[in-house]
Amino acid sequence: MCGITGFVDFSNNIKYNQEVVITEMINTLNHRGPDDKGSEVFFLDEGVIALAQARLSIIDLSSAGHQPMNYKKLSIVFNGEIYNYKELKKELLNLSHQFHTDSDTEVILHAYEEWGLKAVDRFIGMFAIVLFDKVENKIFIIRDRAGIKPLYYYNIANIFLFSSELKSFHKHPEFKKEIDQSSMVQYFQNVHHGYIAAPKTIFKNSFKLLPGHILTLDLSTTKISINKYWDATDCYKLSKLSVSYEEAKSQTKELLVSACEYRMIADVPVGVFLSGGYDSTLVTSILQNNRSEKLKTFTIGFEEGNNEAPYAKETANYLGTNHTEYICTSKEAQEIIPTLPYFYDEPFADSSAIPTMLVSKLASKSVSVVLSADAGDEVFAGYDSYVLLLQNLSRLNKVPNWFKPMFSVLGSSIALGIPSSIGQGQVKHKLMAAMNAINSNNLLQTKTLYENMNQLPYSFTDKIFAQKSVLEINGTEVFGYSEPLDIALSADYQMYLQNDILTKVDRATMSVSIEGREPLVDHRVLEFAAQLPLEYKWDGITGKKILKDIVHDYVPKSMMDRPKTGFSLPIYNWLRGDLSYLIDEYLSPEALSQSGLFDVFWVTEQVNLFKSNKLHYQPFIWKLLMFQMWYDKWMK
Repeated sequence: MCGITGFVDFSNNIKYNQEVVITEMINTLNHRGPDDKGSEVFFLDEGVIALAQARLSIIDLSSAGHQPMNYKKLSIVFNGEIYNYKELKKELLNLSHQFHTDSDTEVILHAYEEWGLKAVDRFIGMFAIVLFDKVENKIFIIRDRAGIKPLYYYNIANIFLFSSELKSFHKHPEFKKEIDQSSMVQYFQNVHHGYIAAPKTIFKNSFKLLPGHILTLDLSTTKISINKYWDATDCYKLSKLSVSYEEAKSQTKELLVSACEYRMIADVPVGVFLSGGYDSTLVTSILQNNRSEKLKTFTIGFEEGNNEAPYAKETANYLGTNHTEYICTSKEAQEIIPTLPYFYDEPFADSSAIPTMLVSKLASKSVSVVLSADAGDEVFAGYDSYVLLLQNLSRLNKVPNWFKPMFSVLGSSIALGIPSSIGQGQVKHKLMAAMNAINSNNLLQTKTLYENMNQLPYSFTDKIFAQKSVLEINGTEVFGYSEPLDIALSADYQMYLQNDILTKVDRATMSVSIEGREPLVDHRVLEFAAQLPLEYKWDGITGKKILKDIVHDYVPKSMMDRPKTGFSLPIYNWLRGDLSYLIDEYLSPEALSQSGLFDVFWVTEQVNLFKSNKLHYQPFIWKLLMFQMWYDKWMK
C-alpha cells in the first residue's frame, strides 16, 4: 500500500524545476506511505516524465521494494497488493525469469514482460499500476476491477498528471482548479449519498480512471486511449448456474475462504474490523477458524447513535479473538469533521466516514493491515432498498401492460396537481417517480424505477444553483439481464460500492497509515455470485440468504438474529446543538455566496428551515456543509 503520483509534460519550454515539483507532489501523500519515498525524472525527446511513490511497507519490508522500480526498459510505481504474486512468481520462474526481491511489484514487471497487458487478467488483488514502457514509448495506467485503489488523472493541453489523491495536483504549477458544475449537480442529486461518481471529479479536466480499465498514454502522439478489461455488468449477464443450493453454498464458502486467506498475506500484523453484523462476522469466523493464534479484531461504540459494540464483543468472545473495543465520546467524533475535507479531497458526504476514521485510528495502534468486510450487501442482495424496489415493481406490474401508457399519463397529471410544499412534496415525488417508471418492458421499468428511487426530484435540485444546469444521467444498460434485481445489484456494485464505500475505507485507513483490505470485493466472489440463481441470495423473505447460512456454520443463528444497524451518528442534532457554529460559519449567506455557485436566497431558506427542524430533506444540509468546508480548504 502506498501513494503514487507523477506527471508528463510535453511542453517545449518548461519553466519549473521538475525534481522540486515531483517532490512536493509526493510529499502530500506522506500519510499513505510513511516508510519510504522515491521519485525519478526521465528526460525524453517528447517531454519530461516524473514518477513517485510514498511507501507503506507491507510485503518485503527491505529496501529492495523501493519504488520507482526499474527492470530492463520498464519503470513502475504501484499502489496496492497482488495477493497471488507467489503463484505468479513460481510460474514465471518456470519460464526462466529471475527475481531479485520478494516484492509483488517485481512480479508485476516480469508478468508484463511475459504476458503484456493481459497479465492483469491473472492478478488477484487491489491495485493502481503506472507502468512506463520505454520500448513501446507508452505509459499504461491500470486500475483494479472494483476500484478499491484510487487513481486520478488530469489532462489538458501539454500536461498529464496522475495521483492516488487529488491533493497532489495542487502542487503542480500547471494544474488549474476549476469546479465542474455538472459534478456539483451529481453530488447533490443522489438521495442517500453525496459523492461524485467516476469518471468525474470536482474539477474540470480531472478524472477518476474507471475500475477495470487501462489508460494508455502514447508519448509519441500525446494521445490517450482507455479500454475496459473487466466489468461487473458482464458477470450479471451470464446465464445462471444450474447448481443445487448446497453445492452453491459449498462453492461460495470455498471462494470466501480463499479470498479471506489471501488478504492475510503480509509481513506485518493484520487485524479485522468487527461490527458484529453478518459480513464482518463472516470474515472473522473464516479467519479465526482452525487458527491457533488469536485474530486481532477492533470495534468502536458511541455514547449517542447506534452502538454495535455489544454485538461485536459477543461475537468476538464466541469466536475467541483478541478483541479491542473503544467507546468514543461525542466530542471525539465531532473532532473528526474538520479533517474530512483534507483526507477526502473533494466533497464527500457519507457521515459514516467519521466512525470509519475513528476505528481505523484504534486499529493503527496494533496493526498495519486491517480487513474490512464491505460488499456483502451489493454482492448477495442484502439492502432493504432491494426489498422496496421489488415491492414497488410488484405494485406497478398489477397494472395490465395494455393500460400502462394511459395509467402513466393519468398518474402524472394527478402528481403535477399536488403542491410541492412540506409534507406533500414527498408524495408528489414518489408518485411522479412511479409514473415515469411504469413500462411494459419489466427491465426498463426496473431501471427507471431504481434510478428514480435514488435521485432527488429535479424540482428540488434545480433550485440549488444560481446557474441552472442539466443533470447528466449515465443510464444503466438493461439489455442482457435475466433478473430485474440484477440491474440494481450491478449498478450498486459499480456506483455506490466504488464511489462511496471503498473511497470511504481507503481514505480513512490511509489517514492513519494503515492498509485496508476488502476480502468480499474479490472479483472471483462477484463472478460466481452474479451467476447464482436469485433465490439463493434473496428468497422473498431473507436477503443475503446464502451468505447468512455460511455464517451459521460458524456462529449460532440465534446469536445473529438481530436488526441490521450500521454506523449512525446524530449528526443533525449536533448541527443544531454543539456544532451549530459550523452552520453559522460555513452556511451563512456570506459564506454561501463566495463560490458563486448557489442560489443564496433559496439555499439560505433551507438552512433556516433546518435550524428550526422543519426541513424535510435534512441530508441536504450535511452535503452542503461538506462542500462548503471543502471549498474553504481547497479553493481559497
